[in-house]
Amino acid sequence: MARQAEAVKDTAGTANGAHGRLNPSGPVPLYHQIFLIIRNKIYGGELTPGDLVPSEQDLTFEFGISRITAKRALNELADAGLVIRERGRGTRVIQRPPVPAVTSSIEGWLENISLMGLSTEAEVLDFHYVPAGEDIAAALEIDPGTEVQKAVRVRRLDGQPMSYLVTFVPQDIGSKYDRDDLNTKPLLHLLERAGVDVASARQTISATICDSEVAGVLESPAGAPLIEVRRVVRDRNDRPVEYIRVLYRPDLYHFEMSMRRITDEGDPHWTTTGSAPVTDRPDD
Repeated sequence: MARQAEAVKDTAGTANGAHGRLNPSGPVPLYHQIFLIIRNKIYGGELTPGDLVPSEQDLTFEFGISRITAKRALNELADAGLVIRERGRGTRVIQRPPVPAVTSSIEGWLENISLMGLSTEAEVLDFHYVPAGEDIAAALEIDPGTEVQKAVRVRRLDGQPMSYLVTFVPQDIGSKYDRDDLNTKPLLHLLERAGVDVASARQTISATICDSEVAGVLESPAGAPLIEVRRVVRDRNDRPVEYIRVLYRPDLYHFEMSMRRITDEGDPHWTTTGSAPVTDRPDD
């Protein structure tokens, strides 16, 4: 029960503040807003496999919603393969299969990071060291519980918040720079300064919806569409040196790729024609 109470406090917030995290008049149903809040806690490593998530009764109290709405939110988490619901034992986070990834060439990425640094500014919102949960440990290929540096930042373009970044870096690398460094320099540059020879990256790109916590940072309404990018960066020895999750406002950021049609190899298909244009400027 103590662990469940702790999970409720961490995930749902206090009763006085919880209502401000939902948008009752927005286009996204309340049950899906709660689903997004808990899902982001799982993806962010704050809830790990085996952890209890709030019960229907807990969610009803914390968010001021009906029992039916709370049940639907938990059922959606179960349908997404994030939790398992067991009568008498509660709802627990389960181990999820790895998400199929899209390979991204590192070519052109280093230069685009420099351009990003010139046209935008980043602010560190949170900076501390945490034990790696299952997802983070898998991405960085370390043992669960190993200490990693976690940083949360917002990047602005002409004063407008453009992206919300959460990065995880192995402790031995992260210890070579501090919060002040991260406030003034792109993370990629700090990794290079620490002696990391960045060589490759693998990422997934998908769509998601803004929950109320991120909405306050990106100045977007809860339920607004966002671009979600997850990237694992590796050095020349194929060691993962950074795991990053970025949420972008699509009105300020978009991807563009040049392609050409190949017809002379018997099986017509599309192929890319080189590195991504400057309109695709990955965060660091």
